[in-house]
Amino acid sequence: MIKAIGSKGEDLAVKFLKNKGYKIIARNYKNYVGEIDIIAKDGDTVVLIEVKTRTDDSFGYPFEAVNRRKRQKLKNLALLYLKRQGKESPVRFDVLSILYMDNGKKEIEHIKDAFEV
Repeated sequence: MIKAIGSKGEDLAVKFLKNKGYKIIARNYKNYVGEIDIIAKDGDTVVLIEVKTRTDDSFGYPFEAVNRRKRQKLKNLALLYLKRQGKESPVRFDVLSILYMDNGKKEIEHIKDAFEV
């Protein structure tokens, strides 16, 4: 169930980002450090996107789950990804917070440049 909600949220996130003009490079990029949900390009900038999806806010808003430890892990993932690409590009981290409401509505919050590289 939780994995299904996460996948549903990532599908919605990709659609949302494409509508904003982002070019999706990869989904669920994995290496030995962990996983980056979505890697995209916004113009010349490589954007590493963490997607957090919830069905209610009883444990806080989805973006609140991107804590200090998670941010550090994402930074390490990004460094490895960029090193493997072998070229320097501007990079930023975005967080997409998706909340599926009981009434069927979706609340999407896109936090650009959510934290420093």
